[in-house]
Amino acid sequence: MAAVSLRLGDLVWGKLGRYPPWPGKIVNPPKDLKKPRGKKCFFVKFFGTEDHAWIKVEQLKPYHAHKEEMIKINKGKRFQQAVDAVEEFLRRAKGKDQDLSIPESSTVKGMMAGPMATFKWQPNVSEPVKDADPHFHHFLLSQTEKPAVCYQAITKKLKICEEETGSTSIQAADSTAVNGSVTPTDKKIGFLGLGLMGSGIVSNLLKMGHTVTVWNRTAEKEGARLGRTPAEVVSTCDITFACVSDPKAAKDLVLGPSGVLQGIRPGKCYVDMSTVDADTVTELAQVIVSRGGRFLEAPVSGNQQLSNDGMLVILAAGDRGLYEDCSSCFQAMGKTSFFLGEVGNAAKMMLIVNMVQGSFMATIAEGLTLAQVTGQSQQTLLDILNQGQLASIFLDQKCQNILQGNFKPDFYLKYIQKDLRLAIALGDAVNHPTPMAAAANEVYKRAKALDQSDNDMSAVYRAYIH
Repeated sequence: MAAVSLRLGDLVWGKLGRYPPWPGKIVNPPKDLKKPRGKKCFFVKFFGTEDHAWIKVEQLKPYHAHKEEMIKINKGKRFQQAVDAVEEFLRRAKGKDQDLSIPESSTVKGMMAGPMATFKWQPNVSEPVKDADPHFHHFLLSQTEKPAVCYQAITKKLKICEEETGSTSIQAADSTAVNGSVTPTDKKIGFLGLGLMGSGIVSNLLKMGHTVTVWNRTAEKEGARLGRTPAEVVSTCDITFACVSDPKAAKDLVLGPSGVLQGIRPGKCYVDMSTVDADTVTELAQVIVSRGGRFLEAPVSGNQQLSNDGMLVILAAGDRGLYEDCSSCFQAMGKTSFFLGEVGNAAKMMLIVNMVQGSFMATIAEGLTLAQVTGQSQQTLLDILNQGQLASIFLDQKCQNILQGNFKPDFYLKYIQKDLRLAIALGDAVNHPTPMAAAANEVYKRAKALDQSDNDMSAVYRAYIH
């Protein structure tokens, strides 16, 4: 197709990563928002959403010329509402010379993900964003092909460097923070643990303007280590978050030498975002509160990509006031949060969620291997599943991992096996059978024996082919 000249005010179809084509208008960006380096791009405000983004020229097409084509390949309700918003805009603009702003939708807050097999765009590795909670709107700033980006925190010593991993090309931040209706808390924030999830969470806290002090066992994972010990971080911060791998690590962090507990004084707040069992989190809550501290558990549902994109789902329980104090932090790191009551409830719910996810992943791997040994096309199986009721981002991504033989970790296999084990124990504690989870757990244990622990959970597939 011949190159089309675009200019300010044009209506377009914009394509960002694996998002569906979406109608928008080329507008002037905010004065403090710099244009990305590299290829030519325009700032696009999308209809029917509160989203806007820098979009490369090759990912834009004129609205009117491609309207019928776009409508044919996307039948979603939210997409249709966006198209209706465009038509309403055109009706309002008809006969007027002045430029009109894009009408906002009070009910449509997120982009609709859908199949785009017939539409040829330049590919991008980013994943679709699910519908956002009405209280946690997000906008997108395309930052593809960037070098390592450093965020200088307000505190004098802290310097966090986020090395580009290739798994993310979208920075997410809370739109309400930019337009001024929500501001970052003035409390000093600490963060302990900078693994797959923690690094993305810290980056998003910094992007939203929080003052963050970090500590990690291995300093090289982030650009620098500010806090010398967990106790030092807790003692110098108002609210300290932690995200570590398992119950033992969570206990060691709090109870070990120079641990969290040594820094707790009356009024200090500790938020544990690790996925652990209810007994562990209850024990930690008791020792924190016994020192006059405040405690909240807040494990997160998601993976590295969602952590980087600020689109985690946060499950919280414990001190309700502390939950409210964490509001701006949770908005920076997640798309929604749930408060589940007393300590232990979030741990239980998180294990149930991951039990379902882990069992589903094992079933996907089992189905793909059964297709292979019976002479069926694995790609065709995926295509069929993607057109049915099981269609989801998770299904497509994990199947693609398997088909491509790419098991770079987005959620470590060893951690989903840990969560299955803890979920089974939770069932045992209340005499509730969990035979499906138990069967899946055995498959993951087999995969671990095949040295797949540090690969993505989709590497459970290898347990079926060896």
